[in-house]
Amino acid sequence: MARAAPVTSPTPRPAPLADRSEAVLSRLQLLVTRKLDGLLQGDYAGLLPGPGSEAGESREYRPGDDVRRMDWPVTARTTTPHVRRTVADRELETWLALDLSASLDFGTGQWLKREVVVAAAAAITHLTVRGGNRIGAVIGTGGGLSAPARRWRGGPPPAGPGVLTRLPARSGRKEAQGLLRAVAGTAIQPGRGDLGALIEMLNRPPRRRGVAVVVSDFLAPAEQWARPMRKLRVRHDVLAIEVVDPRELELPDVGVLPVVDPESGELHEVQTADPRLRQRYAEAATAQRATIAAALRGAGAAHLRLRTDRDWLLDMVRFVAAQRHARTRGTTR
Repeated sequence: MARAAPVTSPTPRPAPLADRSEAVLSRLQLLVTRKLDGLLQGDYAGLLPGPGSEAGESREYRPGDDVRRMDWPVTARTTTPHVRRTVADRELETWLALDLSASLDFGTGQWLKREVVVAAAAAITHLTVRGGNRIGAVIGTGGGLSAPARRWRGGPPPAGPGVLTRLPARSGRKEAQGLLRAVAGTAIQPGRGDLGALIEMLNRPPRRRGVAVVVSDFLAPAEQWARPMRKLRVRHDVLAIEVVDPRELELPDVGVLPVVDPESGELHEVQTADPRLRQRYAEAATAQRATIAAALRGAGAAHLRLRTDRDWLLDMVRFVAAQRHARTRGTTR
């Protein structure tokens, strides 16, 4: 139900990123650099700083610590549970799973949902592409067909119905900018996407431990993507960025409102003047978002919600600061 999108938007918004990708990405890079540079990143920059693999000293166990890092010899010697600290890897590998299915080509706030996806990818890229860190991406535009890996430095990946595209992980700012240009230039295709298949592309082939970021509206049924998310969390630190538009949470009282499912093309007319209908819609949307949050929590993923009518960059800064504060106190979520 929440997939249905009004045919016309009540507020004006910028043209799609694909039509002005170079100018938008330049302005976006400047915005991200000014607000994030020196604020969030350290020597081992990352949106979710990974625990690393090199063993460090031990400390007492705190609720929320990863039990896989238990230091059993010290625990046996002191009779007090201890965990082994690890030194962060100098080279972090980050993978983005970017959902650009048809339901993302919608927005009634300051941004389209797909523009928030590209903006989040730009911020994550800026936070990670330092000191030899590598970043790659998989992009889904609907369906379940796979496109082979290709070089993306020269332009956007091939577009077509049901395309899942992999952009190989590379280091360097020039390569990162090429990745963002490829993401911004990806054309959204009609048809339903397979979020589970998109996430599964990060599980195959197995990669070195790092950070995996899934950016989507997560409107696909939770049973489709929850298991791949749990599997992804076994090896990586996982961040789920949920992109939400206010019209997906509640309907305005604007009389008869034509709405269309962007993935199926089905058109319906909704009488929004009915308060009971608006209440049922809001209750169903709340239940849907609660189901999404529960599935992400069950998968062990950190959860960040970005809205098209809010300052996404400020929300991201607050989230990263809260995550880092929680890690210093021994809990991550």
